[in-house]
Amino acid sequence: MVRSYRELEVWQKGMDLVVAIYAATKKFPADERFGLCSQLQRAAVSVPSNIAEGQSRTSTKEFVHHLSIARGSLAEIETQIEIAVRLGYIPNPDDEQLAAEAATVGRMLSGLIRSLRRKLEAGG
Repeated sequence: MVRSYRELEVWQKGMDLVVAIYAATKKFPADERFGLCSQLQRAAVSVPSNIAEGQSRTSTKEFVHHLSIARGSLAEIETQIEIAVRLGYIPNPDDEQLAAEAATVGRMLSGLIRSLRRKLEAGG
């Protein structure tokens, strides 16, 4: 049994994604500091934050709810990465690495949500 959100691999990968996003956004133009850069950073921070908050809640239903929020933030990240690529702010292969990290977190979130929903359906 998981005692802390820190033990969840999806939280750990989410934290890695935050670090990668911050590294990528350091290279954005200065005039984007309060625009796309800030939005991307906030969405990235939201992913592991919601995983941690959800795991710390008392019910599985609340955990699933927060994981769903994290998944929504991940969709924001994927969209914002695409925007940054189209604007020329994130070069190749950085964009491929960020997309791969985001996809990994997405698969892990989806798997955990499915697992927890099965637990709920079984009466847990």
